[in-house]
Amino acid sequence: MMFSSAGTVYYYEEKGGNDETVVLLHGFTSTSRTWSHTVAALSNRYRTVVVDMPGHGKTEMKQPVTMQQFADDLHALLLSIGVQKCHLIGYSMGGRAALYYATIYPESLNSLILESASPGIASETERIMRKERDDQLAKRILDHPIESFVHEWEQLPLFESQKQLPEGTRQAIRDERLGQRQCGLAYSLQGMGTGAQPPLWSDLGQLDMPILLLTGELDTKFISIGEKMDQALLNSELRIFFGAGHAIHVEKCKEFDTVVMEFLTACT
Repeated sequence: MMFSSAGTVYYYEEKGGNDETVVLLHGFTSTSRTWSHTVAALSNRYRTVVVDMPGHGKTEMKQPVTMQQFADDLHALLLSIGVQKCHLIGYSMGGRAALYYATIYPESLNSLILESASPGIASETERIMRKERDDQLAKRILDHPIESFVHEWEQLPLFESQKQLPEGTRQAIRDERLGQRQCGLAYSLQGMGTGAQPPLWSDLGQLDMPILLLTGELDTKFISIGEKMDQALLNSELRIFFGAGHAIHVEKCKEFDTVVMEFLTACT
């Protein structure tokens, strides 16, 4: 299904029909299809809503969308389908967007689950440097075939653990990346990249909904971020998955779904 807002046309899918709603937001270079295993696990008990993020999948955009714009668009989308309150799950870029949504619309959340996510870069100097790198990457994406970027992206240490996944799973992830539009990925970096995102560290202490922080044992950078977030939040729990890297929901899908279901049940 499609939802239009200020020139961006969002693609989303719903499954299940129960009162409690779980919304899932994917990461950079992915699509809502990445949540298929989790949706299958949740949809018998919950209404699930997955959204293709700006610049990804079937969502169409004419210019970069900021975190603020996306939060407002997501809120309007959910209200349009009768969702007044939900559980929100976000992975990586989708986790940053979910956290931003939580700071703007806290009354709309029953709980928040953040997988390998961060509140952004606190240092203004480091944030400016990251914005410059994101802009340079956006230009490279536009100037070269998508295959070139995907090959480069797959070699990042962040995704080293994914090389141990079964061939079929790795190919599905690669197909998602190859199916993206170059201009969409460039717009995503320019509007919602880590360098473009306002830091949210000072907002963490104001959030009082139950928050579950998920990181992989092999993803040491995000373990450190998760520990700092856990200390700053009022009502949070940090879970570290043994043998997992950045994309826990793909690398340890059964364990991920079990932990998520247990948390949601406790919050329902």
